[in-house]
Amino acid sequence: MTVPFATSSRSSVGLEWEIMLADAETGDLLPRAPEVLDAVEESTALERFTVTGELLTNTVEVTSGVGDTVAAAVDDIADAIIAVRSYTDPHGIELLCAGSHPFAQWFQQSVTDKTRYHKLIERTQWWGRNMMIWGIHVHVGVEDVNKVFPIINALSVYLPHLQALSASSPFWAGERTGYASNRALVFQQLPTAGLPWPLENWAQFESYMDDMVRTGVMEDATEVRWDIRPAPRWGTIEVRACDGMSTLPELAAVSALIQVLVEHFSRRLDEGLPLETIQPWFIRENKWRAARYGLDARVVVDHLGTQVPVVDHLRETLAEVADIAVELKCARELEAIETTLTQGASYSRQLAVAEASGGDLRAVVRHLVGEFRSGPTLREHLAASA
Repeated sequence: MTVPFATSSRSSVGLEWEIMLADAETGDLLPRAPEVLDAVEESTALERFTVTGELLTNTVEVTSGVGDTVAAAVDDIADAIIAVRSYTDPHGIELLCAGSHPFAQWFQQSVTDKTRYHKLIERTQWWGRNMMIWGIHVHVGVEDVNKVFPIINALSVYLPHLQALSASSPFWAGERTGYASNRALVFQQLPTAGLPWPLENWAQFESYMDDMVRTGVMEDATEVRWDIRPAPRWGTIEVRACDGMSTLPELAAVSALIQVLVEHFSRRLDEGLPLETIQPWFIRENKWRAARYGLDARVVVDHLGTQVPVVDHLRETLAEVADIAVELKCARELEAIETTLTQGASYSRQLAVAEASGGDLRAVVRHLVGEFRSGPTLREHLAASA
């Protein structure tokens, strides 16, 4: 089957941020997304950003317009949060983001009343109902469809780096899991989710889609839920591997890293140079290591099986793409990666709060709410680092 790939501006950026709604007193999840969406619909109709629902009624998703820079896309996200708060603050609803809620139970959550979500739950049953997960999605424009799968395959080497930086789901249904990102392993249980198949070109993707549609596995490309996937409707590569980020500067930093990596690989293709890939079994092992150990993981970085600390390889990568970050006007956003490397990702902060409070997971929720509300905006963060 033919799958058209839309035209998009090279290395343009679009962001999606899934946000939990929680009770201001108890910290538990609230199924109030429908009323939030109704309340902001009219006032946001003409904005660049959107505010929409998700699988569960305890979640709203804010989406940027297409940005020439990461900063422009993050500004849209910040404006969307302000719009959501105009309703949630007066109604005792707090906002927070992480890959999982520390203590909420799946059987207490309600599914959004849309046909696509009911079909998903009907098919996936217990695993579908357990999708109490929150993430970010980063779209980067690709101007040539022939570049899409070479770039996806090269990006797969960096999946553990992105997963470790964003890891924020150490708790699940009131239990400490021992994983930095439990979300990563839960999400891949959906039948079309997980690591991308190592396809070589767009024709192979079209053949894959033909198989999936013909056998009733999916209806169209929007049901491909890989950790990195092509988004044909937008003409982008979409990275979906990351846990939900807890603050705007962290969201901006990871988005900048994804943007510069895509541009880096695109330039190598322009120069006729090969892109580094590794064996699928190494990619799978790397994903598990990053989910388990977060920024303490050692990852395989080449086809020979060389293993290095993910933090060290991240710093090498940042140095390699520094000039591209300057050209894309995201160098200052990218600098915040170093803050995460030295001060810890969200999972380690959550674990520290739990330890300090004697295991009180409501304290962890209060911490996440506080980070989301009081953490610096991107503008404030950049001003402080000037």
